[in-house]
Amino acid sequence: MEPILIKLNEANFEYDIHSLVKAFFPKNEVKVAVETDKPEEAPAFSTLEEPLVLEVEYLPGGAHLVKFGDIGKEKPLPDVIRLGIEGQRPVTVPACLADRADTKNRLKGALYEMLSSYTGKTLPWGTLTGIRPTKIPMAFLEEGKGEDWIRSYMKETYFVSDEKADLSIEIAGRERRLLSKIDYEEGYSLYIGIPYCPSTCLYCSFTSYPLGKWASRVDEYLAALEREMEFTASFFRGKKLNTIYIGGGTPTTLTPGQLDRLLTKVEESFDLSHLLEYTVEAGRPDSITEEKLRVMQMHQIARISINPQTMKQATLDLIGRHHTVEQTVESFWMARKLGFSNINMDLIVGLPEETLEDVRGTMERLGELRPDNVTVHSLALKRAARLSMEKEDYSGLHMENTWETIGLTAVYARKMGLLPYYLYRQKNMAGNFENVGYAREGCEGLYNILIMEEVQSIVALGAGSITKRVYPGGRIERCANVKDVAQYMERVEEMIERKKRLFLE
Repeated sequence: MEPILIKLNEANFEYDIHSLVKAFFPKNEVKVAVETDKPEEAPAFSTLEEPLVLEVEYLPGGAHLVKFGDIGKEKPLPDVIRLGIEGQRPVTVPACLADRADTKNRLKGALYEMLSSYTGKTLPWGTLTGIRPTKIPMAFLEEGKGEDWIRSYMKETYFVSDEKADLSIEIAGRERRLLSKIDYEEGYSLYIGIPYCPSTCLYCSFTSYPLGKWASRVDEYLAALEREMEFTASFFRGKKLNTIYIGGGTPTTLTPGQLDRLLTKVEESFDLSHLLEYTVEAGRPDSITEEKLRVMQMHQIARISINPQTMKQATLDLIGRHHTVEQTVESFWMARKLGFSNINMDLIVGLPEETLEDVRGTMERLGELRPDNVTVHSLALKRAARLSMEKEDYSGLHMENTWETIGLTAVYARKMGLLPYYLYRQKNMAGNFENVGYAREGCEGLYNILIMEEVQSIVALGAGSITKRVYPGGRIERCANVKDVAQYMERVEEMIERKKRLFLE
């Protein structure tokens, strides 16, 4: 499969161009070269095959004249962009490089039409390659624009299909209603990260460590977390804590006693009177026991996740999840029997060796369980995942996601009475696909929406977590905790100082 070389005469919009080209050519190797790069920085391909070359030239200073209005006069434009690909006539795009937002839309629109003509393909999400497509309809709904107007705008500006325009508008409307409960100015949300898992999955790049190697130091980690909790509770005293999400990793790798210690510390430290949602990501079925579920129940945890990723045993074995399909089913019914009425289940489509019929089988099994939330993730491989780092060991694996698969999961979710309530995209998500959360009315995950829409500050505790401060007007600043668990425990006071500086600015 021929590689693709994108040649730019200057560094400008490289990420947007690369992302859109990769959406049309998900299986091709795509590299970017800038004229100003040094020879040793020239991109190297893993194949000796000659690349298909796409050229983008930014030509400032009124390089072209275009027709203006109905009277046929010519008007000089401040700048132009010239696009060229082998076998097609170059395209000239009028632009004003000083207006980056407008220029990006013009550039991506012209590039989309060129690539669509070259490949004979269209993309359901058109030129939208960012991670939050719902931000566009959300902003227009806030302005009072009607759905028909928004739909037309998305189609004309971004070449979005009717189906995806309708989906993003539906989700944006639902998000607006759910977010109306949230206090943006006086409220905040809390994330607590437990960076341990029973094993590391083949596709995973999150900050997580096999519990077997760290079991003797978990209490030390909890002590560091407690220091962060004490600081946060004191610093935000008088603010309203709206949501808590305990994730990881796998929080239920903690023993029942450790889990009780953690949840007790949360209750002792924070004012929970304004809490709208409290989630523990139980996650791996092989880490869930009745005793742990009873601990969560005792601490009024209303929402949990039990995440199979797939209901095909051969895939679970291949990707390194050391639990069985039956353990997933048993864990689910155990939680139901104990009274948990808001259970989420995560799935991943595009896993190695899985077919459309395998995904159908997974959805059929979920239909029998009838969870309250289902989040469908499209596989996105990060550089830190073993599947990426050890490519030669897994080169024979077949991995493919399709729009037919995405559509299949949507149909099954709606059959279960679950409606889409949040949507996001990821970097390295080949094929321009999406992740969608579905839920029964009243069981939507508020924290999931907040993390995507970035409308409320989220204070994040634990190794590898990232705190996000949202300022009035929408500006966002972040600070990160170190990823290494040992470093986190040694430097927890430094992590506290980082948060203090962020929120005292």
